[in-house]
Amino acid sequence: MAAPVDIRRALLMPALLCLLAPACSLAAETDPLKADAQAYFKSRVTPFVTTYCLPCHQNRRPTQAGVNFSPALNSPGHAAFTDQWKKAAARIKAHDMPPKNAPQPSDADRLMFVDWMTKLKYLSQQDPGPFVIRRLTKTEFGNTLRDLFGVEPSIVDTLPDEVSGEGYLNSLSPLQLEQYLKIADKVLGQIIAPAGSAPTRLQRKLFGAQAVNPRQVARSLASKAYRRPPTEAELDVLVAAYNLGRQNKLAHSQSLHLMLKAVLVSPQFLFITPGAEAASSTGIVPLEDYQLASRLSYLLWATMPDDELMALAAKGTLHEPAILKAQVKRLLADRRSRALFDGFGAQWLSVGGLERQVFDPTLFPQMTAQLRQAMYNEVRLFFESIVRENKSVLSFVDGDYTYLNASLASIYGLEKTVKGPAMRKVALTDSNRGGVLGMPGILAATSFPNRTSPVKRGIWVLEQLLGEHVPAAPPNVPALDEQDQKSVANLTVRQRTELHRTNPVCANCHKILDPIGFGLENFDAIGQWREKDRNGTPIDATGELPGGKRFSGPKDLKTIIAGRSDALARNLVEKLMAYALGRRLEGYDEIVVDNLMQEIAKDGYRMQTLIEGVITSYPFTHRRIVRKEDLP
Repeated sequence: MAAPVDIRRALLMPALLCLLAPACSLAAETDPLKADAQAYFKSRVTPFVTTYCLPCHQNRRPTQAGVNFSPALNSPGHAAFTDQWKKAAARIKAHDMPPKNAPQPSDADRLMFVDWMTKLKYLSQQDPGPFVIRRLTKTEFGNTLRDLFGVEPSIVDTLPDEVSGEGYLNSLSPLQLEQYLKIADKVLGQIIAPAGSAPTRLQRKLFGAQAVNPRQVARSLASKAYRRPPTEAELDVLVAAYNLGRQNKLAHSQSLHLMLKAVLVSPQFLFITPGAEAASSTGIVPLEDYQLASRLSYLLWATMPDDELMALAAKGTLHEPAILKAQVKRLLADRRSRALFDGFGAQWLSVGGLERQVFDPTLFPQMTAQLRQAMYNEVRLFFESIVRENKSVLSFVDGDYTYLNASLASIYGLEKTVKGPAMRKVALTDSNRGGVLGMPGILAATSFPNRTSPVKRGIWVLEQLLGEHVPAAPPNVPALDEQDQKSVANLTVRQRTELHRTNPVCANCHKILDPIGFGLENFDAIGQWREKDRNGTPIDATGELPGGKRFSGPKDLKTIIAGRSDALARNLVEKLMAYALGRRLEGYDEIVVDNLMQEIAKDGYRMQTLIEGVITSYPFTHRRIVRKEDLP
């Protein structure tokens, strides 16, 4: 059975080399902005970097922290340096850099460097980026087998769990290939009748009559499994698998089984690829409609395109904006769109690992598997309601309802009004609750096993809701739990955190993120409301954010965060687009996001408008052609 491995090796490289063409042009609008960015970089940023960064970070050994600004100064708009510029701006803003013993820029110069990030994108070339070839995730693989053959998705449970989103895994080791071969055998064992028995209905549907030409069978199987019409060369490989069986004295039906097994371990089935080879004078091509159908279906349903999508792809009309938007609405209205939360939403809101998170059983005995599942389902149902009802993304912060069952209602103090295990929609009258900031699942996900963490909660709000980059903690800074336990025994978590902040190395970041976490201190480690901590000390949830906005608890904090509507919406656009593309956003992507934000804002930041905007965007519907010389 070496043939499937040979299929992968023979066919994966052509798949890597076929990508897409013409470009929607925003160039006329961005040319003046590009000229301004170039002048600003030359007159303001280059002197700043030369003075404050190059002494430690340039083309010489040793380079401090592995950071080298010399090439970035020569090509500031190159995508390879986008992340470096962003990290530098975050550290400059937080006063982490330059180091304390080095010359320091003025506050005005720091602000100038941070503001430069809004101009950086205009130095980028118009580029949708390459199509990220990736393997189907475990969930996608199981769902696709279900839709092709009617087997249970759990048939893939022996595969390891994977993280979806930016940076999909796209390799296939010999051990993994062996796992896929075993799963293919399981599938065949469930859908194929034993030797000597009458063929099953599905068997007859897949393989047709006894006299059917094996190439016809291969074409039918591959058209469904590859999610596009197969090439003649691909059919040759499958027919060769059939012929191999016949040469080894296998019966016609057994040889067809071997062909199907070859389909199930082929890269065309296991990977999402960009399509046929294409040529373009610009190096940019639109996605073929079949690839667009797969990209859309796996994003919203985590499974293969259905018959309607395939029919539109066959007609070559799926890419038309009106048709594509109509299909987005159709897919979102289908129950299978739950996959958008399980794949993207759970990752964005950080509840994907809740079932495995450890909590102290003596302090929180109620954290059973059932309660954890209810916490997850609350966030999922809330997310789905905002999508289904096309609410504003601001509802994620200021929503006045949630979904509870009896076990979760006890965390809210509503056990007298919500009974039974079924989740149901519940209106909330406590303005401290409502929205994701008051949800137990999210509050638990941002806590430690035995206590709350204002730092983790502050970082979560800044990064997951507002899209800000929080620099990693400097090395050799002791964690809160490493403080002298006798001296802090009677201190509240807030007091211990503030003590930690007296370290000047920590102060700059913590003065931004700690107040947000303090504003949520009325919620304990699993999201229960409290007025006092375990020592009986009253909770102090007051604080002040940079800029002077004060709050006295979760209600006020929610109002302040909801007021940053543009930041909330932009962050969600960027995170969804990165997830949809399977890569980090770079350079020109940010110009695309700018234009999307204008359209989304006009419609009140509605969720379906946001999703449609991402799916009809230039990076989602186009790709850069990857040449052989560009491959590593």
